[in-house]
Amino acid sequence: MARRTLSRFVLAPAAAVAALIGFAAAPAHAAIWSSSDQWGNYATSDGYTLYNNIWGSGAGPQSIWVNSSANWGVWANHPDTGGIKSYPNAKKVVGRSITSLASLTSSYNVTVPVAGDYNTSYDIWDTDYDYEVMLWVNYNGDVGALGTSQGTVTLGGHTWNVYKGDNGANQVFSFLRTSDSASGTVNILPILKWIKDTKGWWGNETIGDVQFGYEITSSAGGLDFRTNSFSVSSS
Repeated sequence: MARRTLSRFVLAPAAAVAALIGFAAAPAHAAIWSSSDQWGNYATSDGYTLYNNIWGSGAGPQSIWVNSSANWGVWANHPDTGGIKSYPNAKKVVGRSITSLASLTSSYNVTVPVAGDYNTSYDIWDTDYDYEVMLWVNYNGDVGALGTSQGTVTLGGHTWNVYKGDNGANQVFSFLRTSDSASGTVNILPILKWIKDTKGWWGNETIGDVQFGYEITSSAGGLDFRTNSFSVSSS
């Protein structure tokens, strides 16, 4: 779980050198910001914050590049040693209670590798960080959700396998899409209301962060994760 979350290619010699020293693979044009710092972050003019966010033990090099809140990516080379290494992400703060929201939706379009152990996920928090809601839209390799299975439900335009757990610091509700998706729109509010009204797992929480990114366990040899478009809207 995050702390704050299709193609292989052969590197040309110059790109291989860049990868070895920990730079992100270059986007289509020069990025407006990039960083290899563990906690590197960048605030955009439209209210999003991008984070490199390398937080797990035994992590390797990772670099993030940003063209905009909607177009950014990560190159990561984390060893296959188990345990989550990072959750590079884009965050939008909502700051509204569940009952005061008329809508909360998000759209995404990503290009992710066929190798490695990771999930592409939303990480949604209440303002007190007592509760964490994860929405996995795709995942690969040796990864799994925290907690116990709560069955399958169709909400927000997708069908999910649901898990409920506790990491010792907060409750975690994980929704794993039953088939991988590289693009789509998620209607988030019905999911939050289902947790509150149908299951009674939380009250009228104030939703703080809506994060979207890549929870990476391993990416040995260096892999690219690209966000081609992303947005969060609420009313």
